[in-house]
Amino acid sequence: MRFDIISVLPALLDSPFAHSILQRAQKKGIVEIVVHNLREYADNKQKSVDDYPYGGGSGMVMSIPPFAKCIEALKSEREYDEVIFMSPDGVTLNQTIANELSCKGNIIVLCGHYKGIDQRIRDIYVTREISIGDYVLSGGELPAAVLVDAIVRLIPGVLNDETSALSDSFQGELLDAPVYTRPADWKGHKVPAILLSGHESKINEWRHEQAVARTRKRRPDLLGE
Repeated sequence: MRFDIISVLPALLDSPFAHSILQRAQKKGIVEIVVHNLREYADNKQKSVDDYPYGGGSGMVMSIPPFAKCIEALKSEREYDEVIFMSPDGVTLNQTIANELSCKGNIIVLCGHYKGIDQRIRDIYVTREISIGDYVLSGGELPAAVLVDAIVRLIPGVLNDETSALSDSFQGELLDAPVYTRPADWKGHKVPAILLSGHESKINEWRHEQAVARTRKRRPDLLGE
């Protein structure tokens, strides 16, 4: 799977993509992540990628030509399943979307800045707009990193235990059950006895009950309540 991230501040993505699961996935050759500096596709001497908005108003708008030039260059090299724009007014990212996108091949991700990007880029090139929450950040780089991480960990071979992702919160529309590790008794706070019983079927039943109870308490909307 390949991700091409288009950003005006690519250095913001150096750390997220160089550690932990994302680093491991790239070293294994399972995933390729390439970050493109949008300024390299600007035609003016100043390498500026923004301009004043038509109709007036505050803030600057990211221009069409640099984005179009970069997207067209990438599309000339390979086919892409999605061109995703990280936007606060997009569809909120959830596990179902991450699951779906993990089955794709090549994805372009656009990172906006300033007041946003020219609407025509969204109309012509973007196939999907995704938000990571109902708030505004300074740019699309951090949301892009969140999106890539959520997708990559689902790809077979990335996690050491491939069944781990299947029991994460939101898989099956439930939050995860409580988890424990050693010591079994810490200052009088004990691990539930069922988890020490060795009865796999009973443990699975307990975990499901706990998952439902936690979901009902914290996210009843997931249960349609």
